[in-house]
Amino acid sequence: MISEPFAVGDSLLHRTDPAAKIISAMALALSIATTSSFQVAGAGLLVAACCCLMAGLPVRPLARRLAAVNIFTLLLWVTLPLTGGGEQVVRLGSLQLSGKGIVLAGLITLKANAVYLLLTGLLATSSIAAIGHALKRLRLPDKLTILLLTTYRYLGRIELEYKRLRRAAVLRCFHGTTNLHSYRTYGYLIGMTLIRSYERSRRIHQAMIMRGFKGTFPLLIRQRTGPGDIFFLALCVCISLLFSFLTIR
Repeated sequence: MISEPFAVGDSLLHRTDPAAKIISAMALALSIATTSSFQVAGAGLLVAACCCLMAGLPVRPLARRLAAVNIFTLLLWVTLPLTGGGEQVVRLGSLQLSGKGIVLAGLITLKANAVYLLLTGLLATSSIAAIGHALKRLRLPDKLTILLLTTYRYLGRIELEYKRLRRAAVLRCFHGTTNLHSYRTYGYLIGMTLIRSYERSRRIHQAMIMRGFKGTFPLLIRQRTGPGDIFFLALCVCISLLFSFLTIR
């Protein structure tokens, strides 16, 4: 099963209704992602960092995930200054660095980090099961919520199935290299993983039907929206509207 290191805790954000956090995250992330202002992007990054501090998220796992996000932004810093056009800023030999490209890379970096920290602080502080039930309360189609919950539940099983098949190949003296035999073997591994996963899904579906499954999961704990949740949602919506106003200003 996929681990949820940030969902364990007793902070204010951990106790906030997941439905309110979903709406807040969507509003804030949309206002940050669509802005073209460095000030708004920086303010969004500050708000996202405050959410992570309020949630008391462990620094090391958060830094590792943030580093993975910035690997992609690093590629932008390599390509955009060379292909962004606009006025020349620096000339390194035969290379001309574009000022427009540098500005665009910086803006994307700010927005990517802000949106990631925001979604982590607001959504990762709830379990996937709680988010799935919150989506159902928000009147999303039942099939989408069931797909989310079952995908989360059985992705780990698919990974274990692949590791088991790969271990069997290694015990038969398989060592992956860059040749046609290795590529063919990896293709067989992926194909067998998909076939085994499909067969397991059919057995699971039949077992669920035999146990009375009718397309929805029963709720053991009823989530309720309190005054504090409504205040938090209103605050986040107001901040997102302020960001949108500053963007179009």
